[in-house]
Amino acid sequence: MTGAQALDIFDAQVTSRQLDLAGRWLRSFGEGFYTIGSAGHEANALVAAVLQPTDPALLHYRSGAFYCVRAAQAAAGPAAEPAEAAAAHPAAHPSELGREPAADASDVGVGLFDAADESFDEQHDAGAAESTREDSARAAHAEDETPSGADGGREAAEGPQDAVGGAARPERPWAYAEAAGDVLRGVVASAREPIAGGRHKVFGHPDLAVVPTTSTIASHLPRAVGMGLAVERLRRRETRRAGGVDAGDEASESATWPSDSIVVCSFGDASINHASATAAFNTAGWYDHTGLRIPVLFVCEDNGLGISVRTPQGWVEAALRSKPGVRYFAADGSDPVRAYAAAEEAAAWVRRHRRPAVLHLRTVRLMGHAGADAETAYRSPAELAGDLDRDPVAATARLLVEAGVAGGEELLARYDEIGWLVRRVAEEVIGEPKLTGAADVVAPLAPRRPARLARAVAEAAARAAGPGAAARDAAFGGRLPELAGPLTLAQSINAALSDGMLDHEEMAVFGEDVAAKGGVYGVTKGLRDRFGPARVFDTLLDETSVLGLGLGAGLAGMLPVPEIQYLAYLHNAEDQLRGEAATMQFFSQGAYRNPMVVRVAGLAYQEGFGGHFHNDNSVAVLRDVPGLVIAVPARPDDAAPMLRTCLASAAVDGSVCVFLEPIALYHTRDLYAEGDGEWLAGYAEPGAWASGHVPIGRARVYGVGSAEDLTIITFGNGVRLSLRAAAALADEGVGTRVVDLRWLAPLPVADIMREASATGRVLVVDETRRSGGVGEGVLAALVDAGYVGAARRVAGVDSFVPLGPAARQVLVSEEAITQGARTLLAR
Repeated sequence: MTGAQALDIFDAQVTSRQLDLAGRWLRSFGEGFYTIGSAGHEANALVAAVLQPTDPALLHYRSGAFYCVRAAQAAAGPAAEPAEAAAAHPAAHPSELGREPAADASDVGVGLFDAADESFDEQHDAGAAESTREDSARAAHAEDETPSGADGGREAAEGPQDAVGGAARPERPWAYAEAAGDVLRGVVASAREPIAGGRHKVFGHPDLAVVPTTSTIASHLPRAVGMGLAVERLRRRETRRAGGVDAGDEASESATWPSDSIVVCSFGDASINHASATAAFNTAGWYDHTGLRIPVLFVCEDNGLGISVRTPQGWVEAALRSKPGVRYFAADGSDPVRAYAAAEEAAAWVRRHRRPAVLHLRTVRLMGHAGADAETAYRSPAELAGDLDRDPVAATARLLVEAGVAGGEELLARYDEIGWLVRRVAEEVIGEPKLTGAADVVAPLAPRRPARLARAVAEAAARAAGPGAAARDAAFGGRLPELAGPLTLAQSINAALSDGMLDHEEMAVFGEDVAAKGGVYGVTKGLRDRFGPARVFDTLLDETSVLGLGLGAGLAGMLPVPEIQYLAYLHNAEDQLRGEAATMQFFSQGAYRNPMVVRVAGLAYQEGFGGHFHNDNSVAVLRDVPGLVIAVPARPDDAAPMLRTCLASAAVDGSVCVFLEPIALYHTRDLYAEGDGEWLAGYAEPGAWASGHVPIGRARVYGVGSAEDLTIITFGNGVRLSLRAAAALADEGVGTRVVDLRWLAPLPVADIMREASATGRVLVVDETRRSGGVGEGVLAALVDAGYVGAARRVAGVDSFVPLGPAARQVLVSEEAITQGARTLLAR
């Protein structure tokens, strides 16, 4: 680290500290809305300094200094990228500040699916410095952090005065004005804030490779692992290109980040105890153990507290050191020289070996958890004073003074000057516009462009029938699905997945048992043989990690199609959809997307196999997620076009889609009588895809008899049950319209209202539970739309689904539907 670099680090750290003070100043008169700050964590500026500005970063909410450095790096251009030092290079001592560090080009790692060159133990012992760094130096007390005149109120920023009354003017330019503006716009919820546009205070920027994260504890770590896997896939492609090897189906992918990138992911010490963090570390280690490359640098910023809950002494080190397959590095943020060296070593190690590592960065927490936190209620004066002794800003100042780079008074003047510059920015952003309408708030949440989706499906059809016809024929082994005769639901989904893989070269199918076994119900059978293990692969048995891989892959430009083996298993990981996937476009104004189609086998009515984990009928948690698309195909001839629509929506609009597949209908062949084969359907040839396109939010209507007496609204297994019930009612002279919703979110409200009004009698058949079920939403939609006819509901009992014949006591039956219809008709 040179003297100039140390001065830049000091400016970034001071800017971050002054941003915290400005946030509290803004809050004091009601103009600021976020007071969680970075005070005490400013050593993360050192981490940013050793990274490339194009390395994707997922930052936790105490990352002000990191963000400042990253913004300045990006503004300075490629010349600001750090030289890649060897892991064994020693750090500069204060006396050595001012020397230029030697550059050392990083090695190119091996392919994503190649075996490791050396064992983890060998790496751990070979050519690396001792990872744990014990600090003996103590820092002096910090100077007063509040700039003159900053004790509340909205007085004008006139600038500091020096000892003789003249204006103190810095000799160095302030490189962090844009970063300060970004952060303060987030604090005041300005609509001009560059990432979330006033929707949340997050660290993120599309031009800085900083991906916004939510406040959910550790929920971004699984995504980081997925990003690492995807980054290495892109690197592998570039390596193959550089070697003159045809990249095949990977050639069309555009590199989101440079091929030598590593992913950095920061979090607090309390977060390591969260299930999401455990899942991420386990997945990174699991893949490393299998020989796959995941270049992720985890950064645990350890201040010893989770709000008021203390982290046991030594726990973080013990926990992080024990993670198999994840290399451990450590540093103390109050020792900037050694912390810089450790961060540089860790980043270089990950970049060179393309393997996961964790940097345990010891920090302190100053100014409490947030503005309203009176930490004197749970921390002693001695403890608070001890943290002040380890203030990283004061530590950097001391380093500069001891090295003769700057004088103490000069640095104090710089501190005050930056404080006033930050105050000036704060005053400027106060008057910026806020979001003023619901339409403005939700605009980036889930864009819907139905015309573009229809065009995308038509273009896919043209490719399949034209230039891609030979490849399609080869992929299906000369047995095209449209020539195979009537197919089951499972067979139709399998064929549609194959067509999707052919058309979307960036698409990957993965999950538990999807590759070698072909899925527990055979839905993905043969896909790995057709498209190879790089695009169809098994994962470890952890739903959080499965979705995290999808989130990271989508962000990197892939089209992930993860499978959740059973609906009940999704509840282990639902925050990855709610807190991470669904919020990405919302908190980035569409600058970042994580397109994904999550296939979920679910709902009830399995015969001879069950218990509630294999017959879960609860979808309330999905319908409550803003912007999520939920598709439920019941018929084989709906499944393929609906899946094509979901893939197109993900690719075109960045949508997060859940494709909920009724398990009990996977292999169903008959509708009314055994052997009638009426639940089977043919697979459409590409020439018919455009005309058979199923838009999101459009229902399918079946007419039984005269179709004038009753409207049954249902979905999933309810479609088959309702059609059978409608046939029985037709024998009694009752004409029925059976409406298959097909989409649970967004609901096909226009179709619901039209078909309900046609008969004036509506029976909602809801196979989910009575409380929180889909039927509640359908009835509410009718009321909101002004429906005035009769309505009744048949729904599952508020119960888990029991094993065996007892399940019939809590699920909707044909008899219940028929009886409900008769009761409604008798009114």
